[in-house]
Amino acid sequence: MPGLSFVFVGRMKEPHFEAAFAEYMKRLGGYAKCELREIAEQRLGEKPSEREIAAALEREAREIERVIPRGAYLCAMCVEGEQRSSEELAKLFRELDSRGVGRICFLVGGSYGLDAALKGRADLRLSMSRMTFPHHLARVMLAEQAYRAFTINAGKRYHK
Repeated sequence: MPGLSFVFVGRMKEPHFEAAFAEYMKRLGGYAKCELREIAEQRLGEKPSEREIAAALEREAREIERVIPRGAYLCAMCVEGEQRSSEELAKLFRELDSRGVGRICFLVGGSYGLDAALKGRADLRLSMSRMTFPHHLARVMLAEQAYRAFTINAGKRYHK
């Protein structure tokens, strides 16, 4: 199965989210080589303009581009992306493995999401929901769903 890279904008500060994410990274280690990269979130004022937000997202995108593994299947997490079930995510992992894809790279933006050009470059734009979640919670949810996909593919009972 392909390895996983998680590229996140911002650093987790909440111990409960850190612990939950660490637990799923540990579990994922039994199925795939996983790596985590955190990119500093650009600081903006209390009420930034659209132009300021766009400039910050562009700066973050340049940093993200530097850490995306060469040849990785790129999955941008964004609210306007495609929604998939856990079984469909497991199927995607199998399909990518059969195509010889060695690494899947998930991108999770900060408070203002991801730069449009970066989302346009992605092989898949994926959404967990049309609802808005704190991006630190989204990290935990993404890691859990990746773990779930691996357990589905391995025929484990975790999924039920």
